[in-house]
Amino acid sequence: MQEKNYKRTTVTSALPYANGGVHIGHLAGVYVPADIYVRYLRLKKQEVMFIGGSDEHGVPITLRARNEGITPQDVVDRYHTMIKKSFEEFGISFDVYSRTTSKTHHQFAADFFRKLYDEGKLTEVTTTQLYDEEAKQFLADRYVTGECPHCHNENAYGDQCEKCGRDLSPTELINPKSTISGSTPVLKETKNWYLPLEKYQDWLKQWILEEHKEWRPNVYGQCKSWLDMDLQPRAMTRDLNWGIPVPIEGVEGKVLYVWFDAPIGYISNTKELCESNPERWGTWQKWWQDEDTRLVHFIGKDNIVFHCIIFPVMMKAHGGYIMPDNVPANEFLNLEDNKISTSKNWAVWLHEYLVDLPGKQDVLRYVLTANAPETKDNNFTWRDFQERNNNELVAVYGNFVNRALQLTKKYWGGVVPACGELTPVDQQALDEFKDVKEKVEALLDNFKFRDAQKEAMNLARIGNRYITECEPWKVWKTDPKRVETILYISLQLVANLAIAFEPFLPFSSRKLREMINIDTFEWGQLGQTDILKPGHQLAEPALLFEKIEDDVIAAQLKKLEDTKKANEAANYKAKEVKPVIDFSDFEKLDIRVGHVKNCEKVKKANKLLKFTLDDGSGTDRIILSGIAKYYTPEELIGRDVLFIANLAPRKLMGIESQGMILSAENFDGDLSVTTLIREVKPGSQVM
Repeated sequence: MQEKNYKRTTVTSALPYANGGVHIGHLAGVYVPADIYVRYLRLKKQEVMFIGGSDEHGVPITLRARNEGITPQDVVDRYHTMIKKSFEEFGISFDVYSRTTSKTHHQFAADFFRKLYDEGKLTEVTTTQLYDEEAKQFLADRYVTGECPHCHNENAYGDQCEKCGRDLSPTELINPKSTISGSTPVLKETKNWYLPLEKYQDWLKQWILEEHKEWRPNVYGQCKSWLDMDLQPRAMTRDLNWGIPVPIEGVEGKVLYVWFDAPIGYISNTKELCESNPERWGTWQKWWQDEDTRLVHFIGKDNIVFHCIIFPVMMKAHGGYIMPDNVPANEFLNLEDNKISTSKNWAVWLHEYLVDLPGKQDVLRYVLTANAPETKDNNFTWRDFQERNNNELVAVYGNFVNRALQLTKKYWGGVVPACGELTPVDQQALDEFKDVKEKVEALLDNFKFRDAQKEAMNLARIGNRYITECEPWKVWKTDPKRVETILYISLQLVANLAIAFEPFLPFSSRKLREMINIDTFEWGQLGQTDILKPGHQLAEPALLFEKIEDDVIAAQLKKLEDTKKANEAANYKAKEVKPVIDFSDFEKLDIRVGHVKNCEKVKKANKLLKFTLDDGSGTDRIILSGIAKYYTPEELIGRDVLFIANLAPRKLMGIESQGMILSAENFDGDLSVTTLIREVKPGSQVM
């Protein structure tokens, strides 16, 4: 819990890189938890600003532009639009979503750098870097390829070998080549400006390790690991043409380091919003320099060092800025037990999700929050997605709401009845949810969104138990007044659910508000038992959620399987040709055509199939082959196959095998039996 009573909160979420779409890992790691927190603060009527935007500079964007034959601006325009739309469709409720190619940002970031430069806060350092003499430019790490010194992969990049996974520097590569011209680069001196992190190490230790022990263990631990080592100066400029030009006279071909430029985007985006509506938001300084403002960064674990060490040092060196009060970074979300990979298309993309599952934004938000990787990596599977939808959203939450509203429609024409005398069962139900506000609030204040959502769902479980135990459909026949009380209490639980789930499931909460005919709620109403007044007219009930069938999930799993096969095919490299042999050696092999008369599995042998072949001799030939993993016997009976007829017989599992069935090995290890495209008589030789 925060100790200081702040007047307002500035919430930032990591700027997604405009080099591709947004996937479920991004949503789970950063944007859903940030949105939950902001919606919660708004419900509490607190002053809050939610800042987002696209990160549009850096080497990967220039590489994509070069590969596609377009400009870097074309790339970022395409993906900024796609990303912004995805966030809107999933209800990520930014107050501003801008971009780092905006004029406001370019000027703000340049001024920020220039102040540090003018005040001597940056260090000028000369280093040697690979240079392409034909293209006349210094080469970023990814513009250099060569042979990995560890595994000898000939296509390693200057920063990493994707075959063995080792981190590299361009100068380590054997026979380096420029990806721009194909020429061999040379080492050349270059000058850049560095942020001396080591000068701020003692301050960082005090600020983080002593003053913020309440931070998540994964965040605190990673910061401590960095601070236990000696921090080193870090370059804040790069030799590139795409980015914000270094604002120093006589400097050309250099831009601000993307990780210097990008976090400043939070501030420049704030400035943009404030200048567009000063009456609503005031000045940008209020949100970044006022001590009464609380700053919270939502990020993934790969950005911890930048948001907890580098960006705070930048703001400290500049002066006048508040420091983040908390950085609730999440770990990573895996997909079907494998790491999400954008380069391998191993992801669930938001812009594709709503095409395949229209209207199911809240289902994904719910599942990603239930599996949130808050302190360790977690896993998303489509089967779990289906089960949580069907067994929780449909069978618990949706079921309770539908029962309460349909019963009210049936017995009271959709009008909220009055509450009569309470029985012990009624009082127990009321007692079970009276402190829901305090429970959910405590969890949200401490960024425990997974547990908070679980507490919200518990309201629906209480409601289902209550209706089942009271059995109003039976009581109606003997005591209609008693049913009034049952429905009254049930409807108060429904209203509480609409409030409790508003931060988590905004689309279904809005739908539920429409059904109970209430425009808005406030957080302070959560836990109250008189939200819906007697005589209040409800609207027509409808199902909040619908069951997801097996074929929908099967289609998603097939899409991933197709992706996996495509990756395997793309990565496949034919085996090297075996050493050259004389033709006379080949002539020693007697390869013939055999007709499969029968095929069966060999008992107690998982891999072996027993072939009975017509080899043209008039006597059946028995051959054993280890392909049971790839074929059923029924698939092979009646086929014509190729076999080696003159191999010495050998016994396997007590059966004499008289030759070898020929198969081809596919890129994924799958074996395919060789067959013929024309009918050929058994016993015919392969020439």
